[in-house]
Amino acid sequence: MLQKKTKYAIKALLSLAKEYKDNKPMKISEIAEKEGIPRKFLEAILLELRHHGIVGSKMGATGGYYLLKHPEEIMLSNVIRLTGGPIALLPCVSLNFYEPCVECVSEEVCGLRNVILEVREASIKILSKTSLADILLRELKLSKKVKPLKTKR
Repeated sequence: MLQKKTKYAIKALLSLAKEYKDNKPMKISEIAEKEGIPRKFLEAILLELRHHGIVGSKMGATGGYYLLKHPEEIMLSNVIRLTGGPIALLPCVSLNFYEPCVECVSEEVCGLRNVILEVREASIKILSKTSLADILLRELKLSKKVKPLKTKR
């Protein structure tokens, strides 16, 4: 399950991705209001993303945050790892956050570990090739499929 921090980071990055062509920085308050993210939490998230080279910031009246890379270059797997930790459902199959399971007698013969390992591999395969641009494209396609509700008059 994605942590709230990761969900907010992705929402904020998608807002910035929508403004990427104009190269226009967005203020924290604008992103927070538009995406429904608590401002203080968003500040910490954007600072962390800036530290990792995903976003840049500009001071002043026309300042704000902006993407340092093209939306096609920012993969979900990277954002998840930077903001939320492991992609794996169990620590004993995590690539970057490995920990042995205390309940497990032997990792080599653990059937649950074997299944979760397959899930991790499939997840990484999908998340590593899915960029912010891909998500925006999906949203565009999905919005065209959704019919507006008819209102009574």
